This record gives sequence, structure tokens and C-alpha cells, in this order.
Amino acid sequence: MDMRPTIGTRLKELRLKKSLLQEQVAEIIGVNKSTISAYEIGGRQPSFDILVSLARFYHVSTDYLLGLTDDRNLDISGLTEHEVEVLSELVTIITAKNERLNE
Repeated sequence: MDMRPTIGTRLKELRLKKSLLQEQVAEIIGVNKSTISAYEIGGRQPSFDILVSLARFYHVSTDYLLGLTDDRNLDISGLTEHEVEVLSELVTIITAKNERLNE
């Protein structure tokens, strides 16, 4: 039995984490609110172009949206090398803190 999260589940989770309404996401992506609703309840699948737009908007991979991986990838393409280094350091600090808390 396949227990991978559905694209609808992932889209709804990501939208709620950003405290956005379906209408807001629809406007940003360029579709109707009913389309976002249909994606989230599994009544409709996004086209390739919309899938890519949603992945870019939420800063995750299309594989994550499709439930093929639980790894979230951040799009760092617009960042400077220094900004990437700062983010890497932040990830290291947070990971170490979490490891200490789990000991």
C-alpha cells in the first residue's frame, strides 16, 4: 500500500504554513481559486507549467510536491555566494541545536 503524501496534501500544507488563502495562491500563480481548491482535494492535477510555478513559489522541488521525496530543497539561485554561506552556517547551527535537544 502506497502511503506517500499526495500533491494536494503537500500543496495545502505549504499554503497553510505561509498563512495564505487559496485565492492568494491562485492570484500569484495565475489560476482560479477553484483550480487551487481542486488541486488540494485531488480532483485535478496541475499541468507541468503550473507544477513548476508552484514549486518555485513554495521554494520546494517538484519531486517534493509530487510526494516522491520528503526532502525540501530551497531555491538559492537568486542569492549571492555570501548569502548562501550564511544560510549554510545557519543550517549547521540549527542542526547542532536540534541534535543537542534530542540527546
